[in-house]
Amino acid sequence: MSRDTHDTEAVAEFDVCGPLPSGTTVLEASAGTGKTFTIAALAARYVAEGYAELHELMLVTFGRAATQELRERVRERLVSAERGLGDPSYARTADDELLGLLADGTDDEVAIRRKRLTTALGDFDAATIATTHGFCQQMLTGLGVAGDYAPDATFVESVDDVVAEVVVDLYLRKWGRPDAGEPMMTYAEMLALVRTAVGDRHARLLPTDAEAEPAAERYRLAVAARAEVEARKSQRRLRDYDDLLTQLRDAMTDPDRGEAARQRVRERYRVVMVDEFQDTDPVQWQILRLAFHGHTTLVLIGDPKQAIYAFRGGDVATYLSASQQAATHQTLGRNWRSDPALLGGLAAAFGGAALGHPDIVVRPVAAAWHGRR
Repeated sequence: MSRDTHDTEAVAEFDVCGPLPSGTTVLEASAGTGKTFTIAALAARYVAEGYAELHELMLVTFGRAATQELRERVRERLVSAERGLGDPSYARTADDELLGLLADGTDDEVAIRRKRLTTALGDFDAATIATTHGFCQQMLTGLGVAGDYAPDATFVESVDDVVAEVVVDLYLRKWGRPDAGEPMMTYAEMLALVRTAVGDRHARLLPTDAEAEPAAERYRLAVAARAEVEARKSQRRLRDYDDLLTQLRDAMTDPDRGEAARQRVRERYRVVMVDEFQDTDPVQWQILRLAFHGHTTLVLIGDPKQAIYAFRGGDVATYLSASQQAATHQTLGRNWRSDPALLGGLAAAFGGAALGHPDIVVRPVAAAWHGRR
């Protein structure tokens, strides 16, 4: 951690009741600053203000449990806004800032906003609120032949049984003969090695020029295992999460069909919001960038200080790269969980500190609550 001087004021605070984001926007959101609240509020605004219909919004988050929570929170926000706008006079004086914003205008204007929300609630099951992999699966289905989608393939959440099978075969092939000599590793060690290599198949295996043992042997085994797992998956027509990402990425970058595939994906959505963006891997960002960056409103919400999924392919460098490419970079500046005294103490200890990278900075946040809770 570096305590060099960093300009923590250079990144403006985002106001959910301010101008709606357009283009590509990165919202840096420390713990407790209301990421899900912000996404739900923006979804309600985009719909109520006529920027997009609900089916033209795509909300992406990390994991199925988080997806279900986001779906519930968005629906709750739409319901509360729709009901609140039923009485414009009350809505204009309510403590709910978003409701007050949507009630600003003539009663006829408010009625139109409410009608849009009512329509959205009636069509809520059509909303695209999904994991990245779920989004990829939907897009591949829509692309059909252009996406090299195989409808008869079997989708599996894990290929660990195939991995274990491959490890047994490779281990016996290598050291199962009477004259094979002493194994360089145990079966358990080889299984752990192969699981790591296959688990993040986009990671580059190193060292490619290893000559000394056991590094050279470990490298050769990892390469062979990756290839064999893919061969057996192909033979059995199995697809997993990473296959969805790779297939969609390949469809978008195909020299002949790529532009048509990208256009077909982006024409479905006017607004795309991605939660927990700090855990996005390079392939996921490549898909989002090719499809939406520079063409669609793309809001990326995350906290690089909470990037903890490198072991699953998440890459904080992807977040930093997206931040540099975004037209707007703002922060969520109010903490809804902690007392002022705690936040003040944390600011005194860590404020302005760079955590491993000059662009990963502990930025100031203010307590939404006064006194002790």
